[in-house]
Amino acid sequence: MQSRSDLLNVIPLIVLLARVSYAQQPATQAPAEWKAVEDALGRKGSMQPGDVFKFSMARSDLRVTVAGTQVKPGLALGSWAAFMKRGNQAIMMGDLVLTESEVAPVMTKLQQEGIEQTAVHNHLLHESPRVMYMHIEGRGDAVKLARGLHDALALTKTPAATPAGAQQQGVGIDTAELDRVLGHRGKNNNGIYQVNVPRAETITDGGLEVPPSMGTATAINFQPTGSGRAAISGDFVLIVKEVNPVIRALRDSGIEVTALHSHMLMEEPRLFFMHFWANDDAVKLARGLRAALDQTNSARGQ
Repeated sequence: MQSRSDLLNVIPLIVLLARVSYAQQPATQAPAEWKAVEDALGRKGSMQPGDVFKFSMARSDLRVTVAGTQVKPGLALGSWAAFMKRGNQAIMMGDLVLTESEVAPVMTKLQQEGIEQTAVHNHLLHESPRVMYMHIEGRGDAVKLARGLHDALALTKTPAATPAGAQQQGVGIDTAELDRVLGHRGKNNNGIYQVNVPRAETITDGGLEVPPSMGTATAINFQPTGSGRAAISGDFVLIVKEVNPVIRALRDSGIEVTALHSHMLMEEPRLFFMHFWANDDAVKLARGLRAALDQTNSARGQ
């Protein structure tokens, strides 16, 4: 029989393995309990690890370029909202991709609906047209939150959901080598290769654990640009002591740091989100990203 001390040593390993599996588990279809939320938002969501129900709302209406490269929605233009049940209530977190003219009306509507803003800022540099990102959080009845978000999105040009059965685009870069270099397996999201790396420690907000699928995992996205090259964007999720070592690792690899800021208000430990950009040989960039990941307390991958 295992002693109590043996069990205490095993528990952190179980938690770590659960976090590692986040990037490897496919989303599953919605159980019946979430149908009313889907109806209120007017979109289909999917279950994510950690009992999180998530909606993706790509801004495919926008034609944004950075240094001559057109940014696909999956690279840096994906609005999202995630819900998590806590008893009879729900927590909603998300990130809305907005044009400058959409920021004020969306903020006003969300405030009227009891949905708070936790950050408003840029993620990119030198993009045209200018794009802003509004991070949101709400607590209460899940259907009411979804209805409020629906009404705010109606003030934007965010497209309706992509029809089911839309053809998946190929990636066209050596994703197996990217996985090997990064030490984590990614997935193809309509031509964008996405790798999510959870942190090893537990993240809480207002005393409640926030799973990686609620926006607390480092996100790395590759958009092929031809001849083995890729544009990369995403954000590192960092604690205070990691910020400058990661900056140095990225800059030493020719990767530009485009923003450093918070996304949340009451998180523990305190987190900083560092956004990045480069367009170069995909494997070379992966090596630079891996050097940066090695400066963080990230969960181990494959």
